[in-house]
Amino acid sequence: MTTALFTTERLLPRVYEELRRLATHKIANEAPCQTLQPTALVHEAWLRLSRSKEQPVWQNRAHFFGAAAEAMRRILIENARRKQRLKRGGQLERVSIEEVDLPLPMPDEELLALDEALARLAAFDARAADVVKLCFFVGLTQEQAAQELGVSVSTAERLWAFARAWLFREMQKERSSSL
Repeated sequence: MTTALFTTERLLPRVYEELRRLATHKIANEAPCQTLQPTALVHEAWLRLSRSKEQPVWQNRAHFFGAAAEAMRRILIENARRKQRLKRGGQLERVSIEEVDLPLPMPDEELLALDEALARLAAFDARAADVVKLCFFVGLTQEQAAQELGVSVSTAERLWAFARAWLFREMQKERSSSL
């Protein structure tokens, strides 16, 4: 390009493919969970560059590409920050649904009986009830439940064993009395 000044509208058709290559390179260096596509990155950067109230006039290619690279960097940073927010899962790891073992659905009557027995267990031993809620309903391991409750793994295992036996006995009593 010559030393003439260029407006944003005149520059895009001339540099679009080059911007796409630059965006592809930038995204290739990002984490594999990056959801932003090169085309979307170029378009978002372009919008930011052309959205300013005063249309920028680029002195040369280096001036334009420097601004485009900075816009792309900011977009990628904002995207990474958005993903890191606790509201959006923070540091949680994505897990494929195929890898998760979902429990078989429990018949409604049994679920209601379990809920009633769990309410009685919570009155008797709140920590045991919490372990049941975390392990049975949430699907955490006993190690994970122990971490969430701030107890040792052996304590969580004992609470889990106690709670299962207690709930089984309570649910058996309820079945016997309803027959």
